[in-house]
Amino acid sequence: MAKMIKNRAPQNRTIILSDKEKDLIADKLLRLKEKVSVKEISGRTINSDFFNTQKFLPENFVDLLFLDPPYNLYKKFNNTTFKEIAESQYEEWFESVIENAKPLLKNTASVYVCCDWKTSPAIYNVLKKHFKIRNRITWERDKGRGAKSNWKNNTEDIWFCTISEKYHFDLDAVKIKKQVIAPYTNDNGDPKDWIKTEEGNFRTTHPSNIWTDITVPFWSMIENTDHPTQKPEKLLAKIILASTRKNDFVFDPFLGSGTTSVAAKKLGRNYCGVEVDEFYCCLTEKRLEMAEQDKTIQGFESGIFTERNFELIKRKQKRIFDN
Repeated sequence: MAKMIKNRAPQNRTIILSDKEKDLIADKLLRLKEKVSVKEISGRTINSDFFNTQKFLPENFVDLLFLDPPYNLYKKFNNTTFKEIAESQYEEWFESVIENAKPLLKNTASVYVCCDWKTSPAIYNVLKKHFKIRNRITWERDKGRGAKSNWKNNTEDIWFCTISEKYHFDLDAVKIKKQVIAPYTNDNGDPKDWIKTEEGNFRTTHPSNIWTDITVPFWSMIENTDHPTQKPEKLLAKIILASTRKNDFVFDPFLGSGTTSVAAKKLGRNYCGVEVDEFYCCLTEKRLEMAEQDKTIQGFESGIFTERNFELIKRKQKRIFDN
């Protein structure tokens, strides 16, 4: 059953899916009943529960595994509800996810796993048994008004792991363009490690494991959907560019509204995702169709990632430059 279309303001750019669109797209979804090849699943959306699908998937085909499993809290995803369980049970459940996903990975694969502060320890306990943990990324997810009797929770973690010591990481692909606050110059008065432009003073820097430049999709962004835990395309772009090459294979067994597949397509990677909810699968397919016409990723310009509110920073810098 499709979701009811809401009444929206004229400026609202949220991607919607009508019943008619859903019915047309649903027939295109992949539903596996037998073993398939990599070619047969490349560029496809599989409508199924991952645990029921894993046995039909090829072995050792994934270069990048992106896992955004349900967190251990109450959350309703269209027709599916995930309820909070004991931490030990959640850890056991996630162990089964990894055990099913691991045979799909190449020996050179990278793994990224999303979690919140409560599930992060349980996720870590499982990952350290199966992979080489490289880092923990913490990204600022500043959305919502927060609690009345607690600190507002505005961060999430992403564990970065590899199968082995042999893995791909492209630092140059994920450098960040940042505003220069203290523009040092050399003895000749020339910029030192930064550039002066009509838009202001900027420096290209190495990324850290603290990401404060991500904007969570909201109603005026063209990538926004009604999915309650949608990840931003910019976040996936960072991960995909850092840990894959062109035509590498990106796999997401909890695809949601399809951001992983969309970002992979825009960046020239092969991809496949599994999602249990048919509506979200169809929404993914609509987003993939839109990506045929528009391959831009907000916050990623000319091969460089920009700071949050970059356009505002440029205008401010320009005013200073002009004066």
